[in-house]
Amino acid sequence: MEQPVNKALKDLLNNTLLDLEDALKSDVLTYYGSIMDGNENVLRDIVEDIAKDTNKEQLAVILTTTGGSSTAVERYVNIIRKHYNKIIFIIPDYAYSAGTIFCMSGDEIWMDYFSVLGPIDPQIRNKDGKFVPALGYLDKINEFIEKANKNTLTQAEFLILKDFDLAELRAYEQAKELTVELLKKWLVKYKFKNWSKHKSNGKDVTIEEKIQKAEEIAANLGDNKKWKSHGRPINIEELEELGLKIEDYTNKADYNNKIRNYYKLLLNYLDTYNMRNSIFVHTRKFI
Repeated sequence: MEQPVNKALKDLLNNTLLDLEDALKSDVLTYYGSIMDGNENVLRDIVEDIAKDTNKEQLAVILTTTGGSSTAVERYVNIIRKHYNKIIFIIPDYAYSAGTIFCMSGDEIWMDYFSVLGPIDPQIRNKDGKFVPALGYLDKINEFIEKANKNTLTQAEFLILKDFDLAELRAYEQAKELTVELLKKWLVKYKFKNWSKHKSNGKDVTIEEKIQKAEEIAANLGDNKKWKSHGRPINIEELEELGLKIEDYTNKADYNNKIRNYYKLLLNYLDTYNMRNSIFVHTRKFI
């Protein structure tokens, strides 16, 4: 049986989410934690459950994640896009790596001055079963190959390069290729769908220009040498410099207060149940 204080916290969290749904005129789904293969069936059931008893065509995803699998993200997007015509991603704190890719499938991305996304550095399992950032490995291997071409490769580096599993290396390359392709596809299909005129000259935006802009953004977000770190935080200003339109809710007091109030309660709930390192999903019908 739940302790009264915990039941009160749960009820308060649920009521605050309902208040946020009313303000956004949207169904709301909170996803907190890593994005890993194997959770797709659970997410499908959760989304179907909230979508079946509403006439809303919009879903707001409140996302906090360090990242994870790009293949899982692709299936997540397939699920939510089946049931909703418009998707808003709200980032009250951070969404790195695969979380950034997930956001690119949205029609809108909402952030405030504190919010950050990250480079699109996919994480995949290595031969030891550990999740590792693919771009870091690819950069190091390319560095060794460049040194070998210049005859400056050390003996220690040669041994590392010689013993590296080629199948594992190819898996890293494929993970990188997939993240870029997903980002390009989703930006053009969803994020850029209402981008019809150039601000500078008023001319129509062509599909080729949308594809080119998506490729530029993908290249920049996937430039490990530029960002230096898998977990490098990228704020609104930097994202907009890359050509992404971000909805800044910092000064939209009503939305800001409701989102921040809900998020504080969410973190309190996770701390109460010691769930900060778990995957947590919350909707009006599921906690």
